[in-house]
Amino acid sequence: MAKHARPRRARRRILIFFLVLALLAGFFRWENTALQTENFSFVSARLPAGFDGYRIVVLSDLHGAVFGSGNAALFRAVAEQNPDLIAVTGDLVDRFRGIDWDEVQTLADGLAQIAPTAYITGNHEWAMRESVARLKKTLSDAGWTVLSNEDTVLERGGDSLVLAGIDDPNGYADQKSPQTLAAELHAAFGDPFWILLAHRNDRFESEYSLLGADLTISGHGHGGMIRLPFTDGLIGTQRNLFPTEMSGFYTVNGQTVFVSRGLGNSGPSFRLFNRPQVAVITLRRGG
Repeated sequence: MAKHARPRRARRRILIFFLVLALLAGFFRWENTALQTENFSFVSARLPAGFDGYRIVVLSDLHGAVFGSGNAALFRAVAEQNPDLIAVTGDLVDRFRGIDWDEVQTLADGLAQIAPTAYITGNHEWAMRESVARLKKTLSDAGWTVLSNEDTVLERGGDSLVLAGIDDPNGYADQKSPQTLAAELHAAFGDPFWILLAHRNDRFESEYSLLGADLTISGHGHGGMIRLPFTDGLIGTQRNLFPTEMSGFYTVNGQTVFVSRGLGNSGPSFRLFNRPQVAVITLRRGG
């Protein structure tokens, strides 16, 4: 009797082992592919009244990832939010994977059909420098507003605000500096309510917070990749432990930045307790 019991117990343990392994593999895949839509509000007394309730969907750090066939899951998640603007804040592509131009075209056309879409480059675009001009043209031809150290005026409800965007610092050495862009913006518009799209969250404290934007929107940090309780992420993009300003709103030097956790992974990296994020910022006028 005991001889038969031992093989049964062994088979049961093996079955349990592989069941647990399958569950862990399924959870790990879900953590890296299941989109998570999160809503945030930014309140400012300076916001023009016509923009009260204005909704911005922030997509960052896609790194060539695809969610559903032809990115259908991503398009559906974005469209469900009824955005007034889609802000794509860099690292649309990944230097380790290269560029699938058909996927880029599908993404460009799909988002443009949902809402006006604005784009800035990240460090990975410039790591493939020979492709940047083609990428910008592809997105622009699809109807996106490509902000290469430029600004544009948005209008709603009889009011206007300024949206500015800067190329990643890995861009051309002679590109316009963020400081020059800010100075030109103020010279042209006085003291407008303005939003800055700037890829690198880790430059906000030392540089971007000094430009005077009412709200800066960034990515780059991937949410710290692995998010543990009581931390703002485990690993920074410089492979530093316990980085800061990885997800959500932060105020530094009296200025505010929103940092997206992003959507994709670069190279061999992965996400844990940090699902791909579709962030929705609703602008509110208030004290």
